[in-house]
Amino acid sequence: MIYNGESKELLILDELDNVNKDILYKCGDTDMTLLWNKGEEMQIMIDKVEYNFKKNDVVFLTEYHKIDSLNLDSVRFLRWNQPFFCPINHDNEVGIKGLLFFGATGLPIVNIIENEIKFLENYWENFTNEMASKDSLQKDMLQSILKQILIFCARSLKKSAHYDRLEKSQVDIIREFNFLVEGHFSKHHDVAFYAAKLNKSPKTLSNLFALVSNRPPISIIHDRIMLHARRQINYTNLSIKEIAYDLGYEDIQTFSRFFKNKEGVSPIQYREKLKLN
Repeated sequence: MIYNGESKELLILDELDNVNKDILYKCGDTDMTLLWNKGEEMQIMIDKVEYNFKKNDVVFLTEYHKIDSLNLDSVRFLRWNQPFFCPINHDNEVGIKGLLFFGATGLPIVNIIENEIKFLENYWENFTNEMASKDSLQKDMLQSILKQILIFCARSLKKSAHYDRLEKSQVDIIREFNFLVEGHFSKHHDVAFYAAKLNKSPKTLSNLFALVSNRPPISIIHDRIMLHARRQINYTNLSIKEIAYDLGYEDIQTFSRFFKNKEGVSPIQYREKLKLN
């Protein structure tokens, strides 16, 4: 089922299997995607990394996630573009910026626990019913249901990530840090830059992250740099020098040392290994 608005708003709701899964590869420039695994398992390779999802895992993707391959039994698929709903513009309503989308902490995966599946099932049924409606209020209703689903998933993710230990203001700092890293990782590699943006000290940030994770802020920055570096090596013909410059490194030697320290091989060796696979 597809909703097309007068201002290029797009919303797609579908049930996928291995026959019609190719729609996942056709992602627009501002598209955001929710996948709810209803089968026993689902395997997706994203950015050359394989992920195995359990039943009732929900994963969130943007146009920046490069899907290399996928194998699935039954998946509920929801895709919309930013003209239909932009999480950044509506962050005060849903609170998902830097959490489900536009964050630097990795692939957002939510596992819906058994006694909460019924809530997501109800949202999905409402979505399906509303997609069949054709009146002046349809867009508003569809946006409302989408917001409910996103809030529901954000709450579940916060519980699994132990964010429920924190005050709302502390969670907002973590979300904003993730969002800032996503926007500035290619030029700013130090925690001090992001701490200053948040009017906090680097130590305060580190202490806050230590409450919910074993990944300090500097690791999140470095992991985001590495993700971009691997993407550029995997999917472009840019030279290692060009990739290093694009990531804010003034010389290739510094970038190569950083890459080898994280990956175990130099950027050149990493590219050569890809050619052999």
